[in-house]
Amino acid sequence: MSRPAAILWDWDNTLVDGWAAIEAGLNATFRAFAMAEWDRATVLARVRGSLRDTFPAMFGAEWERARDIFYAEVRRHHLAVLAPMPGAVAAIRAAGGIAPQAVVSNKQGPLLRAEAEHLGWSGHFGALVGAGDAARDKPDAAPLLMALERLGVPASPAVWYVGDTALDMQAARAAGCRAVLLGDAAHDGGVTAAAPDAVFADGHALQAHLLGLAKG
Repeated sequence: MSRPAAILWDWDNTLVDGWAAIEAGLNATFRAFAMAEWDRATVLARVRGSLRDTFPAMFGAEWERARDIFYAEVRRHHLAVLAPMPGAVAAIRAAGGIAPQAVVSNKQGPLLRAEAEHLGWSGHFGALVGAGDAARDKPDAAPLLMALERLGVPASPAVWYVGDTALDMQAARAAGCRAVLLGDAAHDGGVTAAAPDAVFADGHALQAHLLGLAKG
């Protein structure tokens, strides 16, 4: 692939592992509603859309109460359990040498920005767009287009959106960007189901490619 005009990143399971907080938040909510809890594998397999897109179907008329329980529990845990994914720091630094960067996540915007600040990563990104920041959330194009507007870069196949799920690849295509898969998407039906334009095994592999582009 040629040198990107900009690189947009998904957050959870792409740059960071914060699943323990998400699992705790969901299970606290399920307990409050006398629903069966999910183990980690189930959370990884089922969590894709933003809360505002998924909780109304899960909790009906009481979805806002469920939302408040979920976020209260997540806020108690998320910074303590947050950790970078393998190679994430190296990939971010390599990307910063060749293109402007932003994050587009289905994690609530304030939580996303608090996590980036906690890791000391905020300065790497020209925008940190989370769920609720744009008119619609992924897989809609709106949050990607918002991030690109803040970077001052038009949407095009020269822009990469790097994520770990088929939903991320759908969002990239909706915005007219290149869909780049990080990892094997084993939690989401595999690489074939995700149908990326390009795939890298992990952050280290992506870093190596980016450094090659920088030299070129």
